[in-house]
Amino acid sequence: MSIPPLLHAFTGYGIELEYMIVDRETLSVMPVADELLRRAAGARVAEVKRGRFCWSNELVLHLVELKNAIPDPALESLPAAFQAEVRYINRLLEPLGARLMPVATHPWMDPRTETRLWPHDNALIYQTYDRIFGCKAHGWANLQSMHLNLPFADDAEFARLHAAIRLVLPIIPALAASSPIAGGRPTGFMDFRMETYRTNQAKIWSTIARVIPDMVTSRAEYQATILAPMYRDIAPFDPEGILQHEWLNVRGAIPRFDRNAIEIRVIDLQECPQADLAIAAAVTAVVRAIYDDKWSSFSMQQAIGTDALVEILHACIRDAEQAVIGDAGYLRLLGFPGRQCQAGELWRHLIAAASPDGSAHWIEPLRMVLERGPLARRILRAVGSDCSKTRLDAVYRELCDCLEAGRMFVC
Repeated sequence: MSIPPLLHAFTGYGIELEYMIVDRETLSVMPVADELLRRAAGARVAEVKRGRFCWSNELVLHLVELKNAIPDPALESLPAAFQAEVRYINRLLEPLGARLMPVATHPWMDPRTETRLWPHDNALIYQTYDRIFGCKAHGWANLQSMHLNLPFADDAEFARLHAAIRLVLPIIPALAASSPIAGGRPTGFMDFRMETYRTNQAKIWSTIARVIPDMVTSRAEYQATILAPMYRDIAPFDPEGILQHEWLNVRGAIPRFDRNAIEIRVIDLQECPQADLAIAAAVTAVVRAIYDDKWSSFSMQQAIGTDALVEILHACIRDAEQAVIGDAGYLRLLGFPGRQCQAGELWRHLIAAASPDGSAHWIEPLRMVLERGPLARRILRAVGSDCSKTRLDAVYRELCDCLEAGRMFVC
């Protein structure tokens, strides 16, 4: 079998979207991902390949993941293609009385009683996670995200890409937060998914640390300072080595050396693929501008400490676009002229300056986010002061309709 050539930075993009399966009538989670995949493949499988796309299982039985099987050279063709997959999945789910739900958290799921782990292929992996970390919790069973994979061809590209991504990670929730409600009520966090995610593997601290990775400059350094300690720390809990792979590392951006890409994991799922890919395009454009030294040199990017980035991340998880960023040194690295700003103002500056590739495809969805706020803000506006089950049902049913129709949620 021939080995595909390594991709240089920004020559290919991998997108993964995680969706909930819910009851069409009640909108409660429905653990039928295995039956969905069986109906698509005609046999009991964990993955379905359909042309450019793959569907696969996740940790829990009410989730399905969609991804482009081969890195795409441009993001512009992906929204319509993902949308077609969503509609086909919904057609398969309809006889089961189910449909897909977007956004990053289910509004009233109780993970303690409703979590069902995937029981088929690789079940031992999920059982081991549950035994060590306890997966019947929001930070495990109720979180849906988009993963954005950006390639690198060698150590030099890896170092520059990692440094650039590291600077963007803290402010991504300001653009992408979609999880303000869980357990039937507002949580106090615009990005509740990330608030729970950042501590879900805290029992083995080295597997997640503070979400923002420390600065590294090579594969060898990453393996020595991050992966090796992580494997050492998990070993007493996992003597058979079931989890001792690089995917145990769940920082906000993780190198996948098995495919020479960095996977960005802090992006909440949006209301439709057009919105997801617009967020991906904006993030990619800003990462590329930093990579190209548009506002600051590589050495300057390397110098900023993790503490400063973590503080900004926590503010954006809580307040999204309204988070106040008062670190003038950080703002200088991103070419912002002031000493303080709200995160939404910073994103307006970055998107205008970086000009995402295929900008015409992203103008309307990004305008919606920049003018009306991230999806979390729009969800809270729609819910208002009435957080009854009836009102939540109406808002999240509309979000399901947005996903099916491929349109933005307006409020």
